[in-house]
Amino acid sequence: MEKLLVISGERIGNSLIIQGDCWDWLQQAPENSIHGVVTDPPYGLKEYESEQIMKREAGKGGIWRIPPGFDGHQRAPLPRFTALSKKERETLREFFIEWSGLVGRVLRPGGHIFVASNAFLSQLVFAAIVEGGLEFRGELIRLVRTLRGGDRPKNAEAEFPDVSSLPRGCYEPWGIFRKPIPPGMKLSECLREFQTGGLRRNPDGNPFNDVIFSERTPKQEREIANHPSLKPQSFLRQVVYAALPLGEGIILDPFMGSGSTVAAAEALGIAAIGIERYPEYYQMSLKAIPKLAALAVHQSGKQLPNFSGEQLTLW
Repeated sequence: MEKLLVISGERIGNSLIIQGDCWDWLQQAPENSIHGVVTDPPYGLKEYESEQIMKREAGKGGIWRIPPGFDGHQRAPLPRFTALSKKERETLREFFIEWSGLVGRVLRPGGHIFVASNAFLSQLVFAAIVEGGLEFRGELIRLVRTLRGGDRPKNAEAEFPDVSSLPRGCYEPWGIFRKPIPPGMKLSECLREFQTGGLRRNPDGNPFNDVIFSERTPKQEREIANHPSLKPQSFLRQVVYAALPLGEGIILDPFMGSGSTVAAAEALGIAAIGIERYPEYYQMSLKAIPKLAALAVHQSGKQLPNFSGEQLTLW
């Protein structure tokens, strides 16, 4: 991975994590050097500006919706995407058009990209990624009660007690995209030349499904990495596994956060590169990645793999 050390970073196991802006890295990294991307973007919007993060930490909201407690537990703050103006939505569109082009530059032909979104913005985000040059290959539906939506009208809850502004979210859409295969090239030829082009089947031989029944991120993982958008290892390990059709190559997460995607790759014995702009989350990832990767996680009563080294044992 030495040729990818464009910006200084830290090595953790097979992986490299970098503190910096992914825009800089994507512009400098070698072309056709990444095999797959799994990421949960902050959408480049104001919820992650320093002023808004300070408001969230102080419990004052700002663009963040500070939800009430639930079953005796304090719910994590969530970005209020419905508060975006027309201008901000256009900024979002332009952000993903440009990002799509940069990601396509570093991906090998046939490389897949999994991008987390939400039901309210996915149609805008996915269309922009296609406009940027990547192929839309479908959606992965993470079935999980996110507790987003379902709120009564703000400051008029008592007046309209039987009304919700949006449906309560019970799924999370992930866009699946692919860098186009060269014209005239067959999938088998792409796999031989670039190790990309398809998705890896499940260890039992069945195809990877576009619906995954998912848990909410367990308390144990949230205690390791206190990031507002932390996804569970039981889900991410399945996605990372599928993203490399031959089980080899490099996974990129350009919006690393606290490092959960990198941790999933590490647990599977896969090399990854994670890039995080914010120093707080980057420092968090240094400790969180090894701990998350070491967890033995379960999904639907079945233990998922916790791999080390190059050899992958099927579960």
